[in-house]
Amino acid sequence: MNIEINENVALNVPAKREQKLDAQGRAYATGKRKSSISRVWIKSGTGKIVINGKDQNEYFARAVLRMIISEPFKIAQREGQYDVFCTVRGGGLSGQAGAVRHGISKALDAFEPELHTILKHVGFLTRDSRVVERKKYGRKKARRRFQFSKR
Repeated sequence: MNIEINENVALNVPAKREQKLDAQGRAYATGKRKSSISRVWIKSGTGKIVINGKDQNEYFARAVLRMIISEPFKIAQREGQYDVFCTVRGGGLSGQAGAVRHGISKALDAFEPELHTILKHVGFLTRDSRVVERKKYGRKKARRRFQFSKR
């Protein structure tokens, strides 16, 4: 019997992460938050962010939402080094901003695998699985009951 031993497994050393790029030199990732889904492509550039064909300032008018989508670059100290093109669907603006941030983080991880531990430690690579609870029969909302009246 010939048994081949992989030295990475034998020494209990994690395998080296590889850069994943498409033919145009872009990294792709999907981000999700609440009921929003974003498709994100990043490539080396000047820091331009385009969402659904619009500039980030036009799509996300509130400064808080723009801050949310730029957090992965700030944490990784890569501000102004990547161009982002993304499409996002579903949900409201807050959920869409969270989906774009999740997608940017995953795409940044695919473009520069050495940033994985930084982004993972901050929690940007983890999908926030919280969604709205459904409305129940006989209730006003998911848990709220109708107002009690003696009459």
